[in-house]
Amino acid sequence: MTAKALEGTAYRKWVMMVALCLLYVFLYSPIAYVVYASFSKDIVWPFPPDFTLQAYVNVFDDSLYHDAFLNSLKIGIGSGIVSTAIATAAVIGLLRYPTRMRTVLFIVFLSPLFVAELLIGISSLAFNARVLGLSGNLLSAIAANAVEGVAFSFLIILSQLVRYDWQMDDAAMVFGARPLRCFWEVTLPTIWPSIFGAFLISFILAFNNLEISFYNLGAIPTLPSVAWGSLRFGLGPELFAIAAMTNALVFTIFAAMYVLMRTGILKFGYRGT
Repeated sequence: MTAKALEGTAYRKWVMMVALCLLYVFLYSPIAYVVYASFSKDIVWPFPPDFTLQAYVNVFDDSLYHDAFLNSLKIGIGSGIVSTAIATAAVIGLLRYPTRMRTVLFIVFLSPLFVAELLIGISSLAFNARVLGLSGNLLSAIAANAVEGVAFSFLIILSQLVRYDWQMDDAAMVFGARPLRCFWEVTLPTIWPSIFGAFLISFILAFNNLEISFYNLGAIPTLPSVAWGSLRFGLGPELFAIAAMTNALVFTIFAAMYVLMRTGILKFGYRGT
């Protein structure tokens, strides 16, 4: 390689690095600003910095925020469990026992990815109320959020199971293992990282969701609905505190996943032969 070519390569690397840094600044500056403003006494113009914890004190002292957080947590955990269970069973069934309709079924499970959350919320409200007889409550919100959660969980679990060696299950059943025992002792120890990842993604989606949960909860508060309702009175410091804590929760989950993967405790790659 000539000196001129090496210089051109180095120049392109620097340009790409600068562009990547600018992209990260563009994406994360709003989050950084929200966190900074949540500690500021003046959220209108929080410069020069004058820090306080009063916004967080107000959040923790208000019972409405407590109830909203618990409701969001219940919806997130419930939807995560339902979504992961359905998606796991669907992926195993479609890959282990293929049918002529498999392509159609794949499209059916992935179709909620291309539907607006507003439409999912409204249609879930009508279906839950008129067909299932579920009024606006946490159960109907969990079921509605699971519609979107199943699609994401299905895609995550499929990415690992598509390369899974089903001969390991066949060998276990040859030696007398029943299907349920085969799943618990052979399949699950291999694919559990993807199941865990699917649960985390579906949990975060349901925890932070407004459109789907809003139409299926009635007057039951969640953190997104409380934050949205508070906007009628303008941007208050409590909203910045809620946003900062929500972002902290999400980043903590992903940081924990990163540490687990770096230490080798958690592996999302294919581990078969």
